[in-house]
Amino acid sequence: MASPIPQALYSPVERDIRLDFFRGIGLWMIYLDHIPDDVVSWLTLRNYGFSDAAEAFVFISGYLVGFIYAPIVRDGLFLAALKRLWKRAAEMYVAHIMLFLLFTAQIARTVRRFDNPMYEDEFNVHNFLQHPDELIGKALTLRYKPVDLDVLPLFIVLVGAAPFIVWCLVRRPNLTLLGSAVFYVLARVFDWNIASYPAGTVWYFNPFCWQLIFVFGAWCGFGQVQKFARWIWSPAVMTIAAAWLAFAFTIVLTWHFHSLEALIPKWMIRLIYPIDKTDLDMLRFTHFLALAVLVTQLVPRGWKALHRAWARPVLVCGRHSLPIFCIGVFMSFSAHWILAQYPGDVWEQIVVSLAGIAVMIAVAWVLDWASGVPDLFVKVVDSEETETPRDLAKVTKTKAATVAG
Repeated sequence: MASPIPQALYSPVERDIRLDFFRGIGLWMIYLDHIPDDVVSWLTLRNYGFSDAAEAFVFISGYLVGFIYAPIVRDGLFLAALKRLWKRAAEMYVAHIMLFLLFTAQIARTVRRFDNPMYEDEFNVHNFLQHPDELIGKALTLRYKPVDLDVLPLFIVLVGAAPFIVWCLVRRPNLTLLGSAVFYVLARVFDWNIASYPAGTVWYFNPFCWQLIFVFGAWCGFGQVQKFARWIWSPAVMTIAAAWLAFAFTIVLTWHFHSLEALIPKWMIRLIYPIDKTDLDMLRFTHFLALAVLVTQLVPRGWKALHRAWARPVLVCGRHSLPIFCIGVFMSFSAHWILAQYPGDVWEQIVVSLAGIAVMIAVAWVLDWASGVPDLFVKVVDSEETETPRDLAKVTKTKAATVAG
C-alpha cells in the first residue's frame, strides 16, 4: 500500500514572489550598507527610518517557516519538518564557516598586500590572525565573529528552534505569539544574550529578542493575520502607520542634518534614545510593522509588475538568498578596500557599488539556471533472498551503474 506521507510532504505550494522581491531588495541594501561612506547607500532603508533590511529578512524567514511547515506539522509530520529545518540550519552553519574563512583570508591578504593594518582592526580579525589556533574554536562555536558576519548566526539559532516554534503555533498560535512577546520583555529586562568574544561582549543580534519578529512572521505565515485583516488594513490603522513612518523619517533627518536637532524636544530625545538594534528596540519593530502594513497594501499579492523584465534581477537574487548574501558580504569588503586604496569621486562609488550588485545578479542567474538542470540518478533496489539469479543480476547491474555514476 502506498504511503500517504509523500503526498503530504510534496503537495504544491503557491509561491508568493513578493517575498523573493523584497529579499532581493534587502540583499542589495545589506551589500550597500556594508560599504562605509558610499553615496549609493543613501538609497537603503536605514537612512529613512528606524528599521532596516535586517527586520525584513527575519520577518520573511519566519513567514516562510509558518507558511510552509505549519501545515506539515499540523498533518502530524513533525519529524519531517524537524529534519528539513535542521538540515537548512546546518547548511547555514556551513555557509557561515566558509564565509568566515574566505572573509578573514581576504582581509589578511589585503593587509599584507597593501601593508595596511587598518583593515584587520576595523573588521575585528586582528586577534584571529595573531592567535588562529585559539580563535578557530570560538569561531566554530559562533562566539567569535568578524564585523558584518553577525546575521547568519542569528538565523542558525532561529531556524534551529523553528520546528518547536511551529509545533506550538499549530496548537496555540495566539498563546505562542504572546509567549514570544513575554520572552522578549524578559530578555530586555534581565539582559539575556549569548556570550561572544572577546570576554564581556555579546552577540550583536540578540536571538532572545529578535525571535519576536521571527515568531510574528511565522504567526502571519500560518494565516493568523488574516483573522485581523479588517482592522490591520483599516483606514485608521493605515493613517497611524503613515504618521509613524513620517515621525521616524523626521527623527532620522536629525542624524544627517544636525541643525534640525533643535526641533526635537529634549524630553522626546531622552525617551527614544538609544535606539538599540542589538535587542530589537520597539521603535525599530513598530517602524517595520508600519512599513509592512503600507507595503502590503500598495503591493498586492498578484501585482503584475513583478512579472515584468525589470523585476527579474531582484527576484532571482531573492530566490537564492543564502549564497547571494555570502557573495554580498564578500563583495562589500572588496568594494570597501577599492574605495579606500583608490579614493575618487562620487562616480567611482557608483561604479563600484553597481559592479558588486551586477556580480550578485550574475551569480544568482547562474544558480537559477543550474537549478533547472535535471539531476541524473539511478534507482537502487535492495535484493531479496527469494529473488532469482536473473533478478539478482539486474540488481547487481543497477548498483554497479550507480557506483560508476
